[in-house]
Amino acid sequence: MKNIARVHALVTGKVQGVGFRAFAQDQAIQKGIDGWVRNCQDGSVEIEAEGPRFILDDFLKALEQGPPLSRVANITVDWKAANRQTQGFTVLRS
Repeated sequence: MKNIARVHALVTGKVQGVGFRAFAQDQAIQKGIDGWVRNCQDGSVEIEAEGPRFILDDFLKALEQGPPLSRVANITVDWKAANRQTQGFTVLRS
């Protein structure tokens, strides 16, 4: 598959206790993205995902909306080279 990328994202706002990690996992599984999501101690949510760049762009757009009870304030994105170290998409426990 061409143009595989990896993205590290930090999502801030009302994103804990609202189903955001499950939402991110559902979106990733639907789109065939590999990676993980976890809560951070500062109230943000951290995500690392890998897949075709255009699908990751769609994934990030979905994250901007989030689940109904969330309010995303900002997503900081850092693009990286793919490393193929993850399979599937998991919720990591904090």
